[in-house]
This record gives sequence, C-alpha cells and structure tokens, in this order.
Amino acid sequence: MSARFPPDRRARPLTRPLAALAALLGFTGGCANAAPADACRSLLFEEVPFTVCTAEPGAHHVALALTGPDDLPLRDFAPFADALGPERLSRLAFAMNAGMYHPGGGPVGLYVEDGRTRHRLVTRGGRGNFFLRPNGVFWGDADGWHVAATEAFAAARPQGVRFATQSGPMLVIDGALHPAFMPDGRSRHLRNGVGITRDGSALFAISDAPVSLGRFARLFRDALGCRNALYFDGSVSRLWNPVAERRDEGARIGPIVYVLRDTAD
Repeated sequence: MSARFPPDRRARPLTRPLAALAALLGFTGGCANAAPADACRSLLFEEVPFTVCTAEPGAHHVALALTGPDDLPLRDFAPFADALGPERLSRLAFAMNAGMYHPGGGPVGLYVEDGRTRHRLVTRGGRGNFFLRPNGVFWGDADGWHVAATEAFAAARPQGVRFATQSGPMLVIDGALHPAFMPDGRSRHLRNGVGITRDGSALFAISDAPVSLGRFARLFRDALGCRNALYFDGSVSRLWNPVAERRDEGARIGPIVYVLRDTAD
C-alpha cells in the first residue's frame, strides 16, 4: 500500500503506542478478535489515486476536536489520540484535518463542537481559498450530516447543531461545480474534503497525489455522487486510518474531524 503514496506522505510504521492501539483494535494475528472493517478504500479517478472514507448513518458517529484537556490546540494526531481516551480510541474508524485555520491552530470560520459554538460564522470577504465564494459549512444535527454554502446555512439558521466547521471553497453546489474552477488548473496539491450522498452518508476524500481543484471537485460529483461537497484544505491534508495502519505526518493542523464506529463490526 505504501507504494501508492509519495515519499513525504508515507504512513509511519507502528510505534509502541500505535502497536498497543493495534492490539486494542484486534490486530493480533489470530482469530480470537476479528479486526474491524476498514471504512476507507482506494479509488483511482482520472488517473489520480485517492482514499475515500465513508461515515454511514446508524453505523458511525461524526465529531470534531480542536483542543485537549488543557484547552490548547491539538495540532496533530498524537495529542488527539491522547485526548480521545481508550474507549473512543478503540472505536476510531478514521480522522482527518477538517477546515482552514489561523497560524495558532484556531479555526478561520464557524466552529461548533459538542453543541458549543467556539467561533462564529464568517460571511465577510477576504483573500485565499477560504474566501473563494461560495465557501461552505459541514455540520451535523438531529436530521443527519450536511454540507451547504455559507449563505444557505446562514439563511436556514439550523437549530440543534451538534458540530460544524466552515471552510472553503465549496467544491460542488447543488450538483454544479464551483464556478471559479478550471477543468484542471495548474495549482496541484494534496487535498481533502467532504461530501454528502443521497442516502445521507458523509464521504471524506483525500488525494494521494497532487491534484487540481477542478479534478478534486469532479471526484465528488462524478465518482462519488455528491450533490454538495466542501473543500477542507490542501498541502497540509492528512488522514489517520488505524485499520490500514496509516497515520500521515506533515504540517501541524487545526480542527480535526473524527468518525467512531457506533456498533461492533
């Protein structure tokens, strides 16, 4: 599997803490404890390799994490693992960075964690990908998981939001690609984002090779069938998939989205 990743994106080998996690998750080499099913799969789209991870309603729980018990930004998967604790760590399906952030790690836009708004919705203009309108919000409430443009989210004023992260730009808006994207522009980065399918599943994708925004958006619309999809980030994009023993290294990150298994495999 490591042959699929450029040298700077190889998942690091299991360290002792990760080996303990592997044992906890059932990677014992025997049949006594069946390993959990992998929520992620490899996909080749327009000659670019991607990893796509699925959160299914009724089978998974989606949440966000920003700071640890000391209220300091986590910035990496290792302190995030410590903050999760053994019980939630044993149910971790996958995690990835989830939205743009300031140099100190704080979110640029709306951020809601466990029902608590920690940063307000940003509707003003500015420079950079976050402000390439329309940008958007990924959130969860009693009705499920959603992605919508910021203006639509603000107009709907959803109640009971359990988690939310604002990022940008939108990749797919009601079935249409973002109007500012070229079909395959010259800017190529490792990128990640999230889209929602018709059945309410949340699909989290990360490119395993540099890709343009246009091609990344088409992945969500044409290959994954998402009518709405949101860009999380580029260059710093990272995935942790314990089942595949993949934990990407790289630049420090901001908000983290994580998915827990709700039921035993």
